[in-house]
Amino acid sequence: MQDLVDSFWRAVAYCVHPRVIGLSLLPFVVAGVLVFGAMYFFWEDANAVVRATLESWRLVESLLHWLDSFGLQSFRSALTAIVVLAGVLPVVLLLSLLLVALCMTPAIVRLVAQRRFPLLEKKRGGTLAQSVMASLGATLLALVLIVLSMPLWLIPPLVMVLPPLIWGWLTYRVFGFDVLAEHASADERRALLKAHRIPMMTMGVICGYLGAVPSLIWAIAGVTGFIFAPFLVLVAVWLYTLVFAFSTAWFTHYALAALQALRAGEPVIESEVLLARDGAS
Repeated sequence: MQDLVDSFWRAVAYCVHPRVIGLSLLPFVVAGVLVFGAMYFFWEDANAVVRATLESWRLVESLLHWLDSFGLQSFRSALTAIVVLAGVLPVVLLLSLLLVALCMTPAIVRLVAQRRFPLLEKKRGGTLAQSVMASLGATLLALVLIVLSMPLWLIPPLVMVLPPLIWGWLTYRVFGFDVLAEHASADERRALLKAHRIPMMTMGVICGYLGAVPSLIWAIAGVTGFIFAPFLVLVAVWLYTLVFAFSTAWFTHYALAALQALRAGEPVIESEVLLARDGAS
């Protein structure tokens, strides 16, 4: 627990480091351009398709007609926007996560290693291709879990538990691999991820709850948020980038400290002792 808290505050401090702030600009710009461009060109068409689909469902249409009788005609547009945003925001979150993992994680790992673990040997147990494949595989599985669990979100307690658990598992899988790829061997990485599964899953779940914070801007903005949806999505992208940058720094501090402790506790093999003696003589 002490290592968890120590790495947490170190990660907070790194998030205000000028280099980390500068690194966060690239995934923000890339994700922002892609999301804003897609919403600018397809927002109206997406709303039209979703509205037509909803109105084709007899139960939904009956509900909308009932609301119309109370003068709530604007609820049609609001419901359509809510459905579209419900589909857009998970994509934005996953895109931000992947961009941070690809663009920021290697640089943050190098920064932490240089400043805190300069003597930690790099065994390079993971390649970029392995990292990309692991991230994509975990992301696809997380998407499947999100879709399958959506009906359960209608139960109030579960909507506060299931999404953070899924995002937490995804964060643990993606960053747990990436932050150890350069310094740990494949065997060391597997041993650390197994031995520290519960602390890292805890970190992932906390980061999952932090990842829900950008969604609060829609609750704060209210109905006007749907009018300025493309701009609010950009704000969400920026917040997601900050959350995942913090997550990267947190996992890096914790994992590299755990790797250093693992190696410090390893028995010295006979060949290394003989080499040391030869060097001394």
